Amino acid sequence: MPSNDTPLFQFRQCQNDTCRFRFPVYAASPQGESCPRCGRPTQFGTEPFTGHVVKRPDVTPNHVIEGLLDNIRSAFNVGAIFRTADAAAISHLHLCGMTASPDNPRLAKTALGAEKTVPWTYYNNALDAARQLQAKGYNLWAIEGGESAESLFDVTAEPGGRGAPILLIVGNELTGIDPHLLDLCDRVLYIPMYGRKSSLNVEVAFGIAAYHLRQSF
Repeated sequence: MPSNDTPLFQFRQCQNDTCRFRFPVYAASPQGESCPRCGRPTQFGTEPFTGHVVKRPDVTPNHVIEGLLDNIRSAFNVGAIFRTADAAAISHLHLCGMTASPDNPRLAKTALGAEKTVPWTYYNNALDAARQLQAKGYNLWAIEGGESAESLFDVTAEPGGRGAPILLIVGNELTGIDPHLLDLCDRVLYIPMYGRKSSLNVEVAFGIAAYHLRQSF
């Protein structure tokens, strides 16, 4: 049974037979009484329902994985990375350069509250941040292409224990990771591309890498 603060949703459907646009709204909201496509009246197409809940794993992750975002230009991408970080148990996000922090209201549109659950620190300079964390024993792993890069999916856990914390680094949507920052990294990992494009959206790349490492470690 949903609690009082659990949102309820319904789908509405346009009554115009030549339109029949179908879309979701909050169950208690008058929004959607008119079709956003043709302006005709709508009717409820479902009973109220709650969002589906995904089962949580029985085990608690014990390997520390954190993220460093090097000059991500889109606040929406940063917000989406916060949401992914929460889901994949990323312990901390290090926000560098032009990367937006949760003080930016646009970030909340895609973070959907994760900006309040994932700890974060802001730095003016990603290179300085990486050096500080490397000095504390972090392994710096970049998601990037290049001649020396190895496939992300060839990465497996090292036998014999938890190992050093991993700092997962992603870079600017256009330029990628700062070359001097790449020089510091212990490993450079690429995600295989099977189509014509040579890279993924930075949030998608971060999510694939975060989940692969979480499952591997």
